Amino acid sequence: MLDIFPALPLAMAAGVLLDRLLGEPRCFHPLIGFGVLADRVESFLRQGAPGHPLFNRLRGLLGWLLLVAPCVVLAMFFGQQAWGWAVDIALLYFALGARSLVQHGEQVACDLAAKDIAAARMHVGWMVSRDTSQLDEEGVARAAVESILENGNDAVFGTLFWFCIAGGAGALLFRLANTLDAMWGYKDARRMYFGWAAARIDDALNLIPARLTALTYALLGNTRTALACWRTQADAWASPNAGPVIAAGAGAIGVQLGGAAMYHGQMEMRPTVGAGDDPKGVQSKANSAHIQRALALVVHGQWVWVAVVTLFFVILKAVINHA
Repeated sequence: MLDIFPALPLAMAAGVLLDRLLGEPRCFHPLIGFGVLADRVESFLRQGAPGHPLFNRLRGLLGWLLLVAPCVVLAMFFGQQAWGWAVDIALLYFALGARSLVQHGEQVACDLAAKDIAAARMHVGWMVSRDTSQLDEEGVARAAVESILENGNDAVFGTLFWFCIAGGAGALLFRLANTLDAMWGYKDARRMYFGWAAARIDDALNLIPARLTALTYALLGNTRTALACWRTQADAWASPNAGPVIAAGAGAIGVQLGGAAMYHGQMEMRPTVGAGDDPKGVQSKANSAHIQRALALVVHGQWVWVAVVTLFFVILKAVINHA
């Protein structure tokens, strides 16, 4: 059992480094293929839009199990082989999305710095599900920052957390569940019932990681403001897990987020979270500098996680050996 002490931190560092060096696969990303398969499973199982409240919920749960369970079981099996360490590293690499997030965020920041609002709207549209065609510069920056902070949890820290819990199989479980939530978890007429299971499972898997992500943002930014925003503003956000992440992240980098956003043709008013750059909160509108600050939280945070996990295992091994 002591063998996992050096193996897990090393595998974790290797997966993070591979993502940093290589980014997402350019030819074929496994999550894209998984998404295509998920669309087919939905088309086969879902009946009606939204359909029967109970039966479509059960069909959605069945679809989730059919898509996720075999993948996770195979990952667990291969992870237990002699070369399982390589499987764990590969799965973590494919599950992480830090470099992709950085590339998208930096592109939007460059567009804003160049005053190319049309390009900025297009590129931020690749990061968010809201309508970006009418956003001004502040709206583009706000959308980018919100996406970076939330995806920092979904594509980085949540993945690392479940990797620590269950190795490559854990990282795979989290990312597949998160992908299905992103595809099926909308409360629209088509997926209101069918996506219920995907949304609830993702909420459960994110319960601890989201709060660790919020703590990471707070420690790496303006800690006092971030913790205050988390404590007083997070509950107002619709998502129980996105609330702490967005509120703490906004407070950490000194920006106000939320407000009006267009989703699928309907205007949605979200609560305002965060705080301003100065003590009075005057300079609080999002801009390209806030995008860079948000990216720094994610990039620096993942290496802090690697260091903390490594230190934890070193101390634990020393304690057990001494005992």
